Amino acid sequence: MGTNFYLASYKDDMNPDTHVGKRSAAGLYCWDCRVTLCKTGEIGVHQGTEYHKNCPHCGKTFDGNALSEGSAAVELGFAQPYGEEDRRGVKPVSSFTWAMKPENLKHKRKIVDEYGRTYTIQEFKDKVLNNCPLQYFDSIGQRFS
Repeated sequence: MGTNFYLASYKDDMNPDTHVGKRSAAGLYCWDCRVTLCKTGEIGVHQGTEYHKNCPHCGKTFDGNALSEGSAAVELGFAQPYGEEDRRGVKPVSSFTWAMKPENLKHKRKIVDEYGRTYTIQEFKDKVLNNCPLQYFDSIGQRFS
């Protein structure tokens, strides 16, 4: 389960001209080393694969509730976004899969998510993108949900 985002004035059933993209659960991530703890790497975070218990680079562990084996965690739309000071150590994160080119947002005013929450472009960057260290660009121009 993830959250879809659209240009605010054009919400239109996954149309790649108006569908900004989708935030999805992406498991544990080490903000210090900038690496996923998914054993199969970034490609496996949406596949429900297993996660290392420690960061494979620095050895840090997640000090919150442990993820069950094979869990991709909770999509961060259900939690408060991390502030700059929180983006340290190992934490569950979300990914963002782009449906449109990011540069297409530069002259837009607002983005709305599928639950009706509206964001300015700056709020979208601060509250959504800054908490999605894994971003995918291979679906730009395609219809997906």
